[in-house]
Amino acid sequence: MPPTPFTRGAARRAAAVLAGFALAVGGLTAAALPAHSADTAAAAQPADSPVRVNQLGYLPDGPKRAVVVSSASAPLAWQLRDASGAVVASGATAVHGADQASGQSTHLVDFGAYTGNGTGFTLAVGDRSSHPFDISASLYDGLRADSMSFFYQQRSGIAIDTALVGSAYARPAGHLGVAPNKGDTSVPCQAGVCDYQRDVRGGWYDAGDQGKYVVNGGIATWELVNSYERARRSGEAAALGDGTLRVPERGNGIPDVLDEARWELDFLLRMQVPAGKPMAGMAFHKVHDAQWTALPTRPELDDAQRELHKPSTAATLNLAATAAQCARVYAPYDAAFAARCLDAARRAWAAAKANPDVLAPASDNTGGGAYEDADVSDEFYWAAAELLATTGESQYRDSVTSSPHHAEPADGFWWGGTATLGRITLATVPGVALPADDLARLRGALTTAADAQLSTMAGQGYPVPLTATGYVWGSNSAVTNNAMMLAVAYELTGQQRYRAGALESLDYLLGRNALDLSYVTGYGERFSENQHHRFWAHQNDASLPHPPSGSFAGGPNAGLDDPVAKAKLQGCAPAACYVDDIGSYSTNEVAINWNASLAWLAAFAAERRSAPAVPAVQVTPATVSVPEGGSATVGVRLSAAPAQNVTVTVARSSGDPDLTVAAGAAMTFTPANWATPQLISVSAAQDADAVSGRATFTVGGPAVRAATFTATEADDDATSGTSCSVTYRIDSAWNDGFTATVTVKNTGASAISGWTLGWSFAGNQRISGAWNATVTQSGTAVTAKDAGWNGTLTPGGSASFGFQAGYSGTNAAPTAFTLNGAACS
Repeated sequence: MPPTPFTRGAARRAAAVLAGFALAVGGLTAAALPAHSADTAAAAQPADSPVRVNQLGYLPDGPKRAVVVSSASAPLAWQLRDASGAVVASGATAVHGADQASGQSTHLVDFGAYTGNGTGFTLAVGDRSSHPFDISASLYDGLRADSMSFFYQQRSGIAIDTALVGSAYARPAGHLGVAPNKGDTSVPCQAGVCDYQRDVRGGWYDAGDQGKYVVNGGIATWELVNSYERARRSGEAAALGDGTLRVPERGNGIPDVLDEARWELDFLLRMQVPAGKPMAGMAFHKVHDAQWTALPTRPELDDAQRELHKPSTAATLNLAATAAQCARVYAPYDAAFAARCLDAARRAWAAAKANPDVLAPASDNTGGGAYEDADVSDEFYWAAAELLATTGESQYRDSVTSSPHHAEPADGFWWGGTATLGRITLATVPGVALPADDLARLRGALTTAADAQLSTMAGQGYPVPLTATGYVWGSNSAVTNNAMMLAVAYELTGQQRYRAGALESLDYLLGRNALDLSYVTGYGERFSENQHHRFWAHQNDASLPHPPSGSFAGGPNAGLDDPVAKAKLQGCAPAACYVDDIGSYSTNEVAINWNASLAWLAAFAAERRSAPAVPAVQVTPATVSVPEGGSATVGVRLSAAPAQNVTVTVARSSGDPDLTVAAGAAMTFTPANWATPQLISVSAAQDADAVSGRATFTVGGPAVRAATFTATEADDDATSGTSCSVTYRIDSAWNDGFTATVTVKNTGASAISGWTLGWSFAGNQRISGAWNATVTQSGTAVTAKDAGWNGTLTPGGSASFGFQAGYSGTNAAPTAFTLNGAACS
């Protein structure tokens, strides 16, 4: 198991295509599966080339860049040739020069202008050519399936079926208590941890070992389920749906990726301490052999005693987060399982709050990795974010907004640093109960982090979102995790540079790197095939297979943290500190969290991207009440990114001329800010009549689909029964500022669904920030709209919100308020 931070040729390309074909036609047979046989393993790897490409290939509509290793100080001529040798594109390299990470001098080739399709392309520079590669929209279909098949083949407690994986990888179920196994069906605790036994069968073997760890299982499960959530939002869920993967549950009406994730979720739920026992609701940290399992050992032949290790706060919060996510995503497919997940999540959260500092020690590393973590504040934030996104409840919102992680910049994530997983959920799951400005700030933090990754890539001889000091244990997982952040930024903004960055991360992993090597088994002309593993161990035992296609090596590690790396890699440049040897566990192990981010990224890359639709104007709310003599605001955004900057204008198309646009009559949306709402202020003139006027406004412009909204004047001369009361309280004040809390109460007999509160300041108070409501100000007039989650006021019910403001002179409290246009007492 990976124990440090981040711990966790033509025929070969054809094999990947066969995997996708077998799934497409539904003819799942062993003969149709990509077999990494002893014969192909025995064949010598092709020689490396100084012209480094993504050896799988490129997408027609994606970036296409290669790296040439050369000390030449002037640009070099290049040619892109098709399978017949005909030149289809040409140009000159861009000189990068010395690259710190690889220790090489490099040039860049950009052939992105070529958008043709085909197989067997090569890139020639002088008399040297790259390995052959394809250009195809279906390029990543096979990798999407194979990177997910890794999890089925890592399953514990189930026989692995020949029909799904081929005869070389089929095996009996492991750790079910069938001799010589001693179980996972009745596992005792380590001495002093508990006095009972637990059934903790199932789940995935964590890495090259046969342990099962809740903290690594947590992030891996989240990534698989999040991959489906993201695909559903993008309209691509069918690609991960029922019948798309090689799992035994296919055909059950549930998306296959969720079937696979459930195998681990069921295990995580079994790791929860049962009611009535000490530390009930907590999660045991891990289960594995009492001593390190010998290499090689097939799971069904492992005769060692298994042990449960002491519960930890980190494991408990991983359970809370993933079970809350489960409750949200599985509800349409299995309501009973979703309810079970939510109950487990609530109990885990309560147990973690009661036991906030039960930390896994670094010394607990006999027989398995320690997965120690001295700071679990990030796990608290992540779990609270998932529970908030699922339930909308104030206790979880308070935990989110009071966490120091909520206001911090978005950082990289790994199993020991999970705050950004919470940020991604809050920023992308529809309907999260947070104020709009809070969500905008979170989304901005994620795109800022993505911009930093792009900046890092721009400075590398081999463009990759990893600094020269980032080549540590599991460096390849840092690449995929950072690429996920780029893909999230693409979802949030629609900007192509983020998609390009995510795709170029795959270029690095699939051969465009210092070693001219694909780190994914079965993909490319030269690929890793001797990863550290207990039963995919052909290098140690010829009767055992190599890792299956889609297995992902940990990658270069300048620390040289194992004997093989120390012996073979002394003096290596950071990006070249890798050896494809089964004994090099610090550079060449596999792990479920590493393959999970690869699978997430492969699913993203495999999505078919059609030409962008004409963006539609979206106005919220579609109807607005404007107090007479005051103003109200509506927000405007686009439904998708425009191809270029567009100007949107607002005009009254019909109705009462007393209602006019006071601000925001023209606004510009760019490919960067299309999703950020811009505000229109509508004012209602003061008049003497008692008629509530109404007007319709059109919001539109060139290259967008227009929208309308309706404004209604809340006439202060009209009489209406008072159905509300307002309390305005100044909480603290200083010489030029103050904070206040406003409470609005429904004193009527009917529920109020959605509220907008209006008032005017008597002085020069200016609101600078607010919480629990969307508050806008035009002149002295203030409008506060509910935050969604607090929008319903039952009879006798109330809602409070707060704001901070600056002022000079006097700070008199407002004397009159309107609720949805009606005067309040």
